[in-house]
Formats: sequence, structure tokens, C-alpha cells
Amino acid sequence: MRNIIGRIVRAGFRASTLGLRKGPHVTRYYMYNHLAQYIEARPEDSRVLSISHSEGLARLLGFVDAQITDAAYPEYSMFNLPFGNEEFDAVVSDQILEHLEGDPQDAIDETFRVLKPNGIALHTTCFMNPIHGCPNDYWRFSPQALKLLTVKHGDIIDLGGWGNPYVWLYSAIGLRFVPVPHSRWHPGHWVATKNDQAWPITTWVLMRKSSN
Repeated sequence: MRNIIGRIVRAGFRASTLGLRKGPHVTRYYMYNHLAQYIEARPEDSRVLSISHSEGLARLLGFVDAQITDAAYPEYSMFNLPFGNEEFDAVVSDQILEHLEGDPQDAIDETFRVLKPNGIALHTTCFMNPIHGCPNDYWRFSPQALKLLTVKHGDIIDLGGWGNPYVWLYSAIGLRFVPVPHSRWHPGHWVATKNDQAWPITTWVLMRKSSN
């Protein structure tokens, strides 16, 4: 009976979004729209390091594919990047930190090693989230934890989180990975944009590396 009800709800949800413009799924929607305010045209010679298929986050900041170098696990380790000091204008990691098999501080320090002075680093991760693989799941980070890991390297541009308790009901009926409609009247849009600071599901920090 539960599966039947879930299928009916999911079918109704999808039917209600027909013809509507849509964005990312519920646990990315608010975060990506928020971070999109930092998009800008990047100089042609800019280089951005994408950690393990975080190219979408690089594009969100305005980098184009020709400027992106992807360092994907397991061929690359975030703890020992095969690049020289200060090679990149930006470093991004999207939902990677929770999967690190080692001290997250060491990985953060390594990304700043390869970042140029005044370069930007954007790391997104999660706080309240079910265990998930890729291949393993080790850590959770509040916004303050991300500040603790990064603040010694420069200035924080943006530090935050998004979430609310209703997301888990939404997820329980099978809608977590369904694209969210942009229409504000839609219940899915309400769930995806309501932000309760006591319930951060996704968290992020955007930093500018100090010049000294």
C-alpha cells in the first residue's frame, strides 16, 4: 500500500510540473541558486581545479569547460594533488568533503596550496543527511565547521547552509531527486526554498585566499 501511495504521489507531482521550467533537485536547488550570484566572466587564461566531477560548480561561478581541470577520485587524491603551488585561480569541490578518508583539514590545506593568492575556493558539503556512499561516507560539516577549516587561509565571502525538516517527508515519498519547478506557487518550490537555520542539510563556504 505504501509503494502504491508513493507512486501515485510521484505521478501527481510530475504531472503538476508539466510545462514548468525546472532547476536542480531539492537538496541542491537553494544552494545553487544562492551561489549563482557569484557568476562572472572569467579571464580567458583562468584555470579552475574541479575536485571529483565538480565541473557544474565551476560553471556556476562562470568558468567555461576549457578552463576546467578535473581531478577525480580515485586517480587523484584531494590529500596529494599533483600540481604545483599556486597554479589555479579557483578550486571547487561539490559534496566531496564528507567522503574523504582522512583528515578534512589536510585536504582543505592542499586545495589552498594549489590556489593562487586572491584566488577563490568554493567547497559545498552536507550536515544533516543520510549515510551515502561514493564509495564511503565519513564526515558532516556545519557552516561553523567549514569556517574553522578554511578561515586561516583568507577571507570568507559566503558561508551558509540550507535545509528544513519538511525535506525528509518530501524525500520519503520519493521526490528527492526530482527537478524542482521554478514556479513559486508550487509546493515543491516551497520545500526547496524554505530555509530553517537550525536544519542545515547542505552547507558551503566561499573563500578568497589571502595575498600574503
